[in-house]
Amino acid sequence: MLKIQRLASEFIGTATLVLAVVGSGAMAVNLSNDGGVQLLINALSTVLVLGILISIFSAISGSHFNPVVTLVVLVKSKIEKVEALLFVLVQIAGALFGALLANVMFELPAVNVSTHTRGGFAIWLGEVIATCGLIFIIEYGASGTRGNLAPILIPAWIGGAYFFTSSTSFANPAVTIGRSISNTFSGIAPSSVGAFIAAQLLGASLGFALSVLFTRK
Repeated sequence: MLKIQRLASEFIGTATLVLAVVGSGAMAVNLSNDGGVQLLINALSTVLVLGILISIFSAISGSHFNPVVTLVVLVKSKIEKVEALLFVLVQIAGALFGALLANVMFELPAVNVSTHTRGGFAIWLGEVIATCGLIFIIEYGASGTRGNLAPILIPAWIGGAYFFTSSTSFANPAVTIGRSISNTFSGIAPSSVGAFIAAQLLGASLGFALSVLFTRK
C-alpha cells in the first residue's frame, strides 16, 4: 500500500472519529438535559462510527487512529520510525480537523477552546484502565487469527468504558488533543491534556505488557 494512502487513511479515520465524538456530544446537549442520556448518545455514536472506520481502513493503514497504538506497533518493529512519526502527526492533525468541523457544523467558533477541566487521581486512573484495556484487546483479543473481531471488540471496549471508567474513556492522545479545541459536552481543557496523555501512555505500556504475558507461544 502506498505511504500516501496509509497516511490519508489515518488522517481521515482520526478526523471522522473526532467528528463523531465532538459532534454527537454537541447534539446530545441539544437533545437532552439529562447527563446520562447525553453520555449514552455520545457513546453510541462513537462506537458505531469507530466500528465502521476500523472495518474500512484496517487493510490500508491498520486503523490505528491513535498515537499509542502506533507506538506499540513501533515497539514491535512493524512500522518504520519515520512512518510512525508521520502517523502520529497526521493523527493529531486529523483530530484537530475533526473537532474544527464539528464546531462549525454546530454553528460554534471553529476553534472553541474547552473550559471543561478534567483531572485528579481517580480520573487519571480511569484513563490508565481505559487505555490498558484498549491496547490489550488490540494486541491479544483482536489480533492474528482473531483479527476479524477487531471492528467488534475494540468499539465494544470503548463503549463499555464510557460508562465504567471515571474519565469516560478517551484512551487516545490525538483525540484528547482534538477535543481540547471544542467547548462542548465532550471537550477537555488544554490544561488537563498533558496529564491525560501521561495516563494514556502508562495504560498503553501496561496493556502491552499484559498482551505479552498472555500471548500463546
